[in-house]
Amino acid sequence: MGMSVIISAATAQDAEEILKLQYLCFQTEAELYGNYRIDPLVQTLDSVRAEIATNLVFVARLGDEVVGSVRGSIDQDGAGQIGRLCVHPRLQGHGLGARLLRAAESGLADERSATRFRLHTGHRSEGNLRLYRRAGYAPVGNGMSQDGVRMILLEKDATAPLYVASA
Repeated sequence: MGMSVIISAATAQDAEEILKLQYLCFQTEAELYGNYRIDPLVQTLDSVRAEIATNLVFVARLGDEVVGSVRGSIDQDGAGQIGRLCVHPRLQGHGLGARLLRAAESGLADERSATRFRLHTGHRSEGNLRLYRRAGYAPVGNGMSQDGVRMILLEKDATAPLYVASA
């Protein structure tokens, strides 16, 4: 019988595994944009530790292995910011990204009183955009990240249904 993937809050002891997973997962994004200096690939271990201490960080575990993670925080206007969603390449396509996204949304709504959620992804990241559209997010703007990648900003109300049927 196989093991189940469990989603839980990250602990300080997870920081190194999260950083390694992030580095592995964001290689395909870096390749897509021809930019290996994208933010997730240059983040430091101390920065990940600080995020775990101050923000909502969730991990997906398969046994003792961290196979997914996501971060959530509240911005100045009370919107829940979701970022750095990643799933180990061997487990992608099985709904784990959607489960992590829901965990971040629930945590931000329940623990930080978020009334809407905001996230961004690169304009060429079709898989990410499909996931976010299925989860009810809609594009609200564009921008340029510090690393030079054109980003699409997406939002949804915290009261929106978790999933919206798509054609």
